[in-house]
Amino acid sequence: MSYDLAVWEGPWPTDEAEGGAVYERLCDKYMEDEEVAPTPRVLAYATALAERWADLTGVETSRWGPMIDSVSGPMIYLTIPYGRSKELSAEAARLAAEHGLVCYDPQWGHLRPADEEHEGVGPSTGHKPV
Repeated sequence: MSYDLAVWEGPWPTDEAEGGAVYERLCDKYMEDEEVAPTPRVLAYATALAERWADLTGVETSRWGPMIDSVSGPMIYLTIPYGRSKELSAEAARLAAEHGLVCYDPQWGHLRPADEEHEGVGPSTGHKPV
């Protein structure tokens, strides 16, 4: 069992419904067919994430890390072991915000801000979406 997250480059969605629509559109475009080379920002995120997960788990990772299921263009899809999901997903969301990326939980249809204190706050705007 795993907990999945999608992270992508683009503007912070105005609400969770828009986040879900963007997620679906990006999956259809970048995850269904041939993989596209990652954008520089997504590549930097994936590299930082693999390094951070190695620190958190004590396990050396490959370039992408064992939990990074796929990366294509402006999007990366993460598969996190359920037993570590709370800690690792929080760190994935924090790093996404640090890199100016959107983090989305496709299981629950929720945007994942950098921390719970700022639930629903977009990292690029600093204010609650309308």
